[in-house]
Amino acid sequence: MKVELPDDWREALKDELSKDYFKALGAYVDQERKTQQVFPPEDEVFSAFRAAPFRGVKVVLLGQDPYHDDNQAHGMCFSVKPGVPPPPSLKNMFKELKSDLGCKAPNHGYLLGWAEQGMLMLNAVLTVRAHTPASHANRGWETFTDAVIRAVSARPDPAVFVLWGGYARKKAKLIDGKRHRVVEGAHPSPLSAKLFFGSKPFSAVNKALAELGKSPLDWQLKDR
Repeated sequence: MKVELPDDWREALKDELSKDYFKALGAYVDQERKTQQVFPPEDEVFSAFRAAPFRGVKVVLLGQDPYHDDNQAHGMCFSVKPGVPPPPSLKNMFKELKSDLGCKAPNHGYLLGWAEQGMLMLNAVLTVRAHTPASHANRGWETFTDAVIRAVSARPDPAVFVLWGGYARKKAKLIDGKRHRVVEGAHPSPLSAKLFFGSKPFSAVNKALAELGKSPLDWQLKDR
């Protein structure tokens, strides 16, 4: 598996990259790619890290599993490339964003504009077999992404961690809550959207950033 990490992330995660579990994970993903269709494409697995440099991370948004249908996953949680219809969770995010901050939904679901402002859009698992949800769970990715959360938590510079849904909220124990801010809430999935709507998570993130002395995110994505 090609581990295409920028130098600052590679330095922050160097201990993990040399561990046996990570080597075994790489071998597993390589073998899967030989016999199965795997998402995202190999050169996009680590795109969240390339879009948000380690020292510049202001917000960590945690997802769970990559999208598993054709052309959806590209290495950033909740995001799809331009031209791909936004999946239901993302549509619900855009609805709540309009209600919360008045931002209109863009004509795409590509969230790079958020990442470029310092949002690490991290799935707990970074690969998946096509059309088979959670097929690469419990193979080592969770150990690696837990280490990513710990690495950001250990920085002197504080950040805001966004944990939506029960799975993500379990990661709160990895975060130094005294120095960082944690915004928890319901997941935007249709299964829990009733609780997500009205929760105003986007303004909560900007309030938390202000408390840390950081500039707010501009949540309005431009049309493409």
